[in-house]
Amino acid sequence: MRVFFFFILFLCIQLSEAQEINHQSLLINSNLTKNANAVVRLDQMDIHISSKTKMSIKLRRIVTVLNKYGNGATHASVGYDLDRKVVSVQALVYNQFGKQIGKFKEKDFKDVSAVSGSTLYSDSRVKYLDYTPIAYPYTMEFTYEYTNSNTGELIPTWYFLDSFYLSTEKSSITLTYDDESFKPEVKEQNLTGLDVEKIIKNGSTSYTVKNIPALKKESLSPAFHKISPQLQIRPINFTYGGYDASIKSWQDLGKWMYSNLLVNRDKLPESTINTIKSLTKEAKSDIEKAKIVYKYVQDNTRYISVQVGIGGMQPISALDVDRVKYGDCKGLSNYTMALLQAVGVKAFYTHVEAGNYKESFKKDFASLAEGNHVILAIESSDKYYWIDCTSQIHPFGFLGDFTDGRMVHVIKPDGGELVQTDSYVNENNYQKTEARITLSNTGTISADAVITTKGIQYDDRFSIERKASTDVKKHYASYWSYINNLTINNYNFLNNRDSIVFTEKDSLEAVNYASVSGERLLFRVNVLNRNNGVPDRYRSRKLPLEIQRGYLDEDEFNILLPNSFKVEAMPNDTSIENEFGMYSVSYKLSEDLKNVEYKRKLLIKEGYYPKEKYKDYRDFRKKVSLLDNTKIVLAKK
Repeated sequence: MRVFFFFILFLCIQLSEAQEINHQSLLINSNLTKNANAVVRLDQMDIHISSKTKMSIKLRRIVTVLNKYGNGATHASVGYDLDRKVVSVQALVYNQFGKQIGKFKEKDFKDVSAVSGSTLYSDSRVKYLDYTPIAYPYTMEFTYEYTNSNTGELIPTWYFLDSFYLSTEKSSITLTYDDESFKPEVKEQNLTGLDVEKIIKNGSTSYTVKNIPALKKESLSPAFHKISPQLQIRPINFTYGGYDASIKSWQDLGKWMYSNLLVNRDKLPESTINTIKSLTKEAKSDIEKAKIVYKYVQDNTRYISVQVGIGGMQPISALDVDRVKYGDCKGLSNYTMALLQAVGVKAFYTHVEAGNYKESFKKDFASLAEGNHVILAIESSDKYYWIDCTSQIHPFGFLGDFTDGRMVHVIKPDGGELVQTDSYVNENNYQKTEARITLSNTGTISADAVITTKGIQYDDRFSIERKASTDVKKHYASYWSYINNLTINNYNFLNNRDSIVFTEKDSLEAVNYASVSGERLLFRVNVLNRNNGVPDRYRSRKLPLEIQRGYLDEDEFNILLPNSFKVEAMPNDTSIENEFGMYSVSYKLSEDLKNVEYKRKLLIKEGYYPKEKYKDYRDFRKKVSLLDNTKIVLAKK
């Protein structure tokens, strides 16, 4: 009892030494620690726009880190460049009782380039704290202040909840502006059901949200940014890179970007103009010319990031790209556009939010912050053909899963417009596997297979033609990982860049593929395209189900049976169809009883479904896996 009394006394003394209740971690509400690696105790940003050329941003962020997986939640870094000047940056660290155990000033922060090693030049830098904790939990209070002469500063989306496995006790953002014309537009997303305090008055807008529990990541759930409570913020009247802007629509933004980022950056040397005209002189259409130009760019340039010119948004000139033979997405797209213009083909510089997760620009929210990549839209016969000028391997007019199926900003001299890039939907993402398979008396199989892919399935596979032999064999060992004792004897590839079809021809064998059971062989018929994975099971699903890209697989195998065996049992034909897609499988024994013809089709449809549908989808995939693993039983004659 006395030991317990002294423990309580010690605990009270430690808590009394805490400078603020936010810094101790022992009494955090259990609703906030459940499923959390860290708890954001306070996330407070104050943005003050005092003139068209002056803006200041202050951040105070207090995070209690519960375990090693939560270390990244401190966000202890601040970026700067020629326009953005850091006024102050500091971090304080507290133990679980709220006692300060560390203090880090600006000189303790590492100062590094903000971009990767593939960037040739950039004035963007970042100061970050490389902190190694001595115990968990601990609390870090991180603060910074910086000023910016660009009031068109790309204010990042304000997330009231930062990521999975992270909870928020209090998050607030305040925007103040000395003139109503500087008032930014704010777009709310996913705030329904939260404890939100919103105050809008002359000269300021503020939001505060409290007590948001952590979310666990779940299989096939949407990207976090799609479901997280957030504010998107965009300036309307601003200065960026020394250029004034007043942006109410995408048309306004496109006109401003063309006039200030692109104009007079399309000049080419006369020698290059003559070269490209000579290469295209026999072309019979604009698209034929465009294909020649695209191949010229792929063969004669390479990608290197160059983050300079009006906040890193302006492309280096076509003259410079032509001279040095490299550029980033901006420079290479502008250069290709200039080459196309030289031979009379109309093309437009296009901003896109690139990534495997499809993210569209919002029609009613024209923001300079939208977009992380540039591609080209080539106009011909009232349609657009899309090319990514940074790719040296993709066929003309094929975007792949990096920029497909999303709204993008096409920039023209008279303004911008939102257009959707080509979508590869469901059946467009096609794979067909045909094979002749021979089964021996001992259970060994040999097979000659042809795999044909289109759409996103083409995008997933065509790059293997560029791999070394050892890497190709590793690829197939992974793809057919369920086949033990696999040997790839031979392979060759055909990449039809015009029709955008990739064909693989493979010769393989596997010893003891079929299992021997006394006088019988047990043979799994789906040798080459088996679905073994089943989505995770959840007792209480919390998040929606999203299938970002659908696909269609078709398989036809002709299986030659061993002479000394006969079919004793064969599965029944099966067909399943539902809102998620369809599955069918059939087995046919030849009249001479020597061959089995196996046909299978699996269609998965893209879609966004409520969480209640997840169990149905999981049941469907579970049936597919079960049917893909069915066996034929062969008995000795």
